[in-house]
Amino acid sequence: MSESAAYVFIAIGCLFDLLGAIGLVRLPDLYNRLQAATKCVTLGTCMILFGIFLYLGFNAGGIKALICAVFVLITSPTAAHALARGSHRGGIPLWKNSLMDKYAEDKEGEAIKQ
Repeated sequence: MSESAAYVFIAIGCLFDLLGAIGLVRLPDLYNRLQAATKCVTLGTCMILFGIFLYLGFNAGGIKALICAVFVLITSPTAAHALARGSHRGGIPLWKNSLMDKYAEDKEGEAIKQ
């Protein structure tokens, strides 16, 4: 039973990774691409690693897969946030049809308070 569940997790994880890769190619600007990469690829990779854990069980390979999943869950969103913030501070423009820029609004609000 756990072998078939492992295959299901791995297949769904591969689908999420594929959707994240398509988002990297199709979305219009850096910030939207980071969104696709962070959400889809983080979830997809963690599902693949969890499927590997289910397949291997509680041995060295399975535990390493769980540790890697935790590492991906912690580092991927943090890295994407740092990249987005650095890009915004560096002047990389948003897509022309973006509706709002909350980071710029927050910076303007801080400048008014000072």
